[in-house]
Amino acid sequence: MDFLELQSFLDLKVRAYNQPGFITNDPICIPHQYHIKQDIEIAAFFAAILAWGQRKTIINKCNELFQRMDNAPYQFMLQHEDQDLKRLLGFKHRTFNDTDLLYFVHFFKHHYSQSDTLEDAFLPDPKAKSGTFDGEQVLNHFRSYFFSLPDFPHRTKKHISSPMQKSTCKRLNMFLRWMVRKDNCGVDFGLWAKIKPAALICPCDVHVDRVARILGLISRKQTDWLTAVELTAKLRAFDPADPVKYDFALFGLGVEAKL
Repeated sequence: MDFLELQSFLDLKVRAYNQPGFITNDPICIPHQYHIKQDIEIAAFFAAILAWGQRKTIINKCNELFQRMDNAPYQFMLQHEDQDLKRLLGFKHRTFNDTDLLYFVHFFKHHYSQSDTLEDAFLPDPKAKSGTFDGEQVLNHFRSYFFSLPDFPHRTKKHISSPMQKSTCKRLNMFLRWMVRKDNCGVDFGLWAKIKPAALICPCDVHVDRVARILGLISRKQTDWLTAVELTAKLRAFDPADPVKYDFALFGLGVEAKL
């Protein structure tokens, strides 16, 4: 396919997958259970961080986690007492366990005691003009800030990636897509305004990576941060203002094995 044919094909697939029917079987259904901004942020963050393995299992584990918080994550983060943390013991998904979970809760309590939005955790300067942040900058800052509290568990560092580790940062890029994109299609939330959709980097999971290579959107042999950057640069040629909308097309095609 030439440029215009590929753009037309991907735009068609975005329209097919970027609609409310996508939500039910995807981890994004977890934050869609909530209405308070901070609940949505926290639920989305955990859903993204735990997003590896079968989607059904991810959804079930997230539901289990928030049931342990009485399905009120923001209230739990701010108001829990030490005895309440016992309810979290024993939680596990893949290599994420209750040691990691307790630090996440500690971080959220610290952050939300100072800010009413998780967006500020990604911004090197929350007072700076909106639209001045790029994807690499916000991810590197967030990891540094996330582990700025004393005595964090060293094992937990593997669950928060950044470009500095050359990771694709798939989970955090997916979380940022959920929070930043706003297109009135009912899937992404668009709660944040200081980070712009144009700055986002496409989440590069196995499905996206495979389909993008078939379509000639990735030439880099390995899959790492620079691969995600390369893919996003190609997608910006189709839509400079909203390149990661094509995540819907690439992921959807991959999951349904259409390519």
